[in-house]
Amino acid sequence: MALRKILLPLLLVLTSASFSQSKKTENVILITLDGMRWQDVFTGADLSLINNKEFVEDSAGVKSRFWVSDVNERRKLLMPFLWNEVGSKGQLYGNRTKNNFVNVTNKMWFSYPGYNEILTGAADDVRINSNDKNPNPNVTVLEVVNQQPSFKNRVAAFTSWDVFPEIINTKRSGVLVNSGIDEFKDSPLNDKQVLLNNLIHELPYLGYTRPDAITFHLGFEYLKKKMPSVLYLSFDETDHFAHEGMYDLYLQSVHYTDALIAELWSWIQSEPKYKDKTTMILTTDHGRGTTKYDSWRHHGAKEPNADQIWVAVIGPDTPATGERKSGEQFYQNQIAATLASLMNIKFETQNSGKPISPVSSK
Repeated sequence: MALRKILLPLLLVLTSASFSQSKKTENVILITLDGMRWQDVFTGADLSLINNKEFVEDSAGVKSRFWVSDVNERRKLLMPFLWNEVGSKGQLYGNRTKNNFVNVTNKMWFSYPGYNEILTGAADDVRINSNDKNPNPNVTVLEVVNQQPSFKNRVAAFTSWDVFPEIINTKRSGVLVNSGIDEFKDSPLNDKQVLLNNLIHELPYLGYTRPDAITFHLGFEYLKKKMPSVLYLSFDETDHFAHEGMYDLYLQSVHYTDALIAELWSWIQSEPKYKDKTTMILTTDHGRGTTKYDSWRHHGAKEPNADQIWVAVIGPDTPATGERKSGEQFYQNQIAATLASLMNIKFETQNSGKPISPVSSK
């Protein structure tokens, strides 16, 4: 305990030194879609799964919405914002069919270890090896940004999964986190926030998670009211429906989440505080299995290739190179440092990844 009390202030000192180079980014929106496969991001809906009655009840209906033979058009059907906006004005990493790779570095290949790696910049397979609600001993980039005088109390997270108060360690970090069935507390609440708080208790609870639309709109209302500098939105329905073997609902969730993100980005481009000053990072905590006909439902160290993920970035410091196709290898542990770098903050911990250099190479 005494050692931790010594190391924590030291870490904050080491990570808070500002970079000399200036960036246009003043705000970052980090968004995660739990367990969303890179295959669906880059190649769209999977016909073999659509045609499988075990996973899709109305194959013809799903096919009419999400299937065309051309892969570029097919992925646009599923995620039009990602491919029309980020694909033309930002960067996408992890299309393994184009020799571009993103992997996790932790050995667990499930959620808490993945979110720890995303937010702290390093795997911790010794202490972070379950999804139990244990306070994270590691310092997240959200905590470090929140410790900067210019960003104090300007960092917030709205998440569907109810383990995030422990992952971000709210008691130590002081970062505002609203998750699961917890109502959002503010004074005063506007009418929409009151309605959303009511809906938390009136809509189905999806196994430790609330519907992603509630998470989105609570976070969006907070963004409009409080104007934070860093906002983290974590969605969970993709993982839930995949585990349940409901590929049709998985696709629907991906599609309307993409539309919600489009709504958010459109508002950002209309608001002077955020327009041309905001970078959005999208990613996932883990991949899914690829070997057996039903292995797409699962993940974890026993599922081959469940360490394969993807990243997308759009913002004023990110060159519009679109889909990365060269032989590049990136890792989940680089996301925290990338976020900090965009905020002009140096973030380095033991074994942490370096910023993804093409993201801010303007």
